[in-house]
Amino acid sequence: METASRIVESINNCLWGLPMILLLSGTHLFMTWKTGFIQKKLPLAIRLSFQKETGSEDGISPFAALSTTLASTLGTGNIIGVGTAIALGGPGAVFWCWLTGIFGIATAYAEALIAVRFRIREKDGTFHGGAMYVLERELRLRPLAVLFALFGVLASFGIGCGVQVNAISSAAAPIAAGTAGYFPSAAALLDRFPQLPALLIGVITALITCTVIFGGIRSVSAVCERLVPFMASLYVIGCLVILYRNRSFLGSAFSLILESAFLESDALTGGLAGSGILLAARYGVSRGLFSNEAGMGSAPLVTASASGRNPVFQALAASTASFWDTVVVCLITGLVLVSSLLQSGADRLPLSGGELVSQAFARIPYIGQPFLLFAIVTFAYATILGWSCCGERCLEYLLGKRALFPYRFLLILVIVFAPVLQLNLVWSISDTLNALMALPNILAILLLSDTISSETRRYLS
Repeated sequence: METASRIVESINNCLWGLPMILLLSGTHLFMTWKTGFIQKKLPLAIRLSFQKETGSEDGISPFAALSTTLASTLGTGNIIGVGTAIALGGPGAVFWCWLTGIFGIATAYAEALIAVRFRIREKDGTFHGGAMYVLERELRLRPLAVLFALFGVLASFGIGCGVQVNAISSAAAPIAAGTAGYFPSAAALLDRFPQLPALLIGVITALITCTVIFGGIRSVSAVCERLVPFMASLYVIGCLVILYRNRSFLGSAFSLILESAFLESDALTGGLAGSGILLAARYGVSRGLFSNEAGMGSAPLVTASASGRNPVFQALAASTASFWDTVVVCLITGLVLVSSLLQSGADRLPLSGGELVSQAFARIPYIGQPFLLFAIVTFAYATILGWSCCGERCLEYLLGKRALFPYRFLLILVIVFAPVLQLNLVWSISDTLNALMALPNILAILLLSDTISSETRRYLS
């Protein structure tokens, strides 16, 4: 088992190392050029993303599709992941994460456009689309289409489900165990079964999830349409409260972030890794790439189900997921963390991103830690819902609708038992599969870049 873990870890280091960072970053820059800097249409895209027109019987509404997309991308990585990037790369990582989100809008737009442009319509009137349909029907690359769909299904169990329910358990189980300590009978039971709180959290999460996912994408999108705006707005408000308390340090935080992004800095050096420019760029760019998932191919699986008829307008609305996820949420989180460190007078960063985040939110008296717990739980739960749709779309392409019920049942089992099992190897494999999803998806984007450019000019001229 240890040998297998080392092999998978080596593969992950290769896939998620410099080659993948260069591939995704290069794609972001290339598509920014091919689309005529589509980011300048961001005001229009934001207006389109807030249009909550009712989905027709042919599909869900564009706003519901965007909410479900954001559910899959807004995860614990937007909180703990940003802290880890700062802890390892220094404050300059925040700038590189933000810049990656800006250019990632172009790739998010491109993959959404071809997913909608080349989607299919089923006999029941619903739309199905994504990289697998583009690869098979337009590019005649069915083997790559099958691989993409297979990687998507398997990754949905790991990065989309198991990792997230583990995050919920890790945040909530200690509180449940501490509460049980006030009751002698419960404390005795915990002494015999120390994993009982984690198992109960898994069961509760599974029960809440099964009431949603067994209703299909319409049920999931309906929940996400309400949950995502609420949880994201509440999280941003909490961050703004901390920024207000740290307002006298905001100028210094901005200066330190910019200075650390381009110059060697002795202030707030990053853990064991130091705070060199290359490390700031490496961890900032990688955090931005992994956070918004632009280029991974997961978001278009949901976008293609929306009922809108104009592929460019749908793609514009979908591209705002990268904006809200990385440009807004990750940036605000980074400012909270850096300004809180300056406020505390720290001269070095903690080695743990989780410790860094916990210290920052402790600045909200009394409710800071409960607020952080709520944010982690809701972000992780939303990711489970969003990724369940991605996994279903991929599995339906491979095996048809008959495979959806077994998939949902298996997903519920993963949610129940993931908190109490040591499945590090499984999660590492899912990271590998998630990276492998990006390769055929990026190939489709690059091969159809001329089509993306011409469609953009035709609709926006």
